Amino acid sequence: QVQLVESGGGLVQAGGSLRLSCAASGRTFSNYVMGWFRQAPGKEREFVAAITRRGDSTYYANSVKGRFTISRDNAKNAVYLQMNSLKPEDTGVYFCAASTSYHSSRWTNVPGYDDWGQGTQVTVSS
Repeated sequence: QVQLVESGGGLVQAGGSLRLSCAASGRTFSNYVMGWFRQAPGKEREFVAAITRRGDSTYYANSVKGRFTISRDNAKNAVYLQMNSLKPEDTGVYFCAASTSYHSSRWTNVPGYDDWGQGTQVTVSS
């Protein structure tokens, strides 16, 4: 198990940028595939991005490709989500999550993750 805490959310105008951080408190951070998910009011939680254990592969939802970048620093037990060219539809609570799975199909779906952070609010105004 790993404990996750997100930060960096806030209010930003459309076209702006935000960088989210996720700090992990655990001894085996590098054993987890890390992901970012988001949930808008009244909608289900959806996949945003994921990064493999060594950071050698990344996965993105089509809606954020070319705009968001996920990265990790295993030495710091941290994962990041750089969000550029933000749109109002990016608004929602963003969650950091950790997966123990070795099947890539699990990394882009909520059920594939074992531990979750509390979430951080991102609001994009027009």
